Amino acid sequence: MSKISKVHARQIFDSRGNPTIEAEVILNNNIKSSSIVPSGASTGTFEAYELRDNDKNYFLGKSVLKAVKNVNSIIAEKIKNQDPNDQKKIDDILLKLDGSENKKNLGANSLLAVSLAVRKAAMTLNNENYFDYKKSVSLPYPLMNIINGGVHANNNLRIQEFMIRPDRAKTFSDSMRICFLIIKNLSKLIKDKGLSTSVGDEGGFAPMISSNNQALDLIVSAIKKSGFVNGKDVSICLDVAANELYKKNKYSIHSKKICLC
Repeated sequence: MSKISKVHARQIFDSRGNPTIEAEVILNNNIKSSSIVPSGASTGTFEAYELRDNDKNYFLGKSVLKAVKNVNSIIAEKIKNQDPNDQKKIDDILLKLDGSENKKNLGANSLLAVSLAVRKAAMTLNNENYFDYKKSVSLPYPLMNIINGGVHANNNLRIQEFMIRPDRAKTFSDSMRICFLIIKNLSKLIKDKGLSTSVGDEGGFAPMISSNNQALDLIVSAIKKSGFVNGKDVSICLDVAANELYKKNKYSIHSKKICLC
């Protein structure tokens, strides 16, 4: 029976250039797999806890060496010699080792990196496809993030993501066509106003505007210019990231600066 012979983690860097953790699992037949656990720019109050070092003098507090150490010492010792096919047992061990509700002791990034790496090793061992599907399964229709604000952009928009949902679409490819037209027309509208079409962290445009209404008006105009009806063919969706707006027991959504003093 195949067993886990080694678990090792290291600090690497994600697509934003921030430190994150990678865990590697090696089986006794030399099968290797690894998993990376990057995170978003904003974190909800009830999300699992991402363990970072918080040393402002080292990688501005973003390093994950504590999480790496947890994998290489505490976790590796308990996972070694376990059966990679018994995912439930592996995850139960990880949860018990941490012992907290939101994974704050060892870090959700430590636990998830190891759990995923073990699963990938088991799939390689059993010649399973990572993305196995049946013909009856179809792709979900996408929402497109087209204007960024909040922590995702260096503008004064407080709402974090302005998105469009192609309700009229009948297929995935039609969804892409509709969103493509709106994004291209939005780009032209932004340029016509003399604003930059540079993008934010999540790939949406990040024009230097401060009014949420102005962002919504741009999207409504782009939808109309593309030949669609807002609210019928296409819907506007918002990811407000409201936790980022909560300061001093109040919400601040319209101000240029989140300061309620």
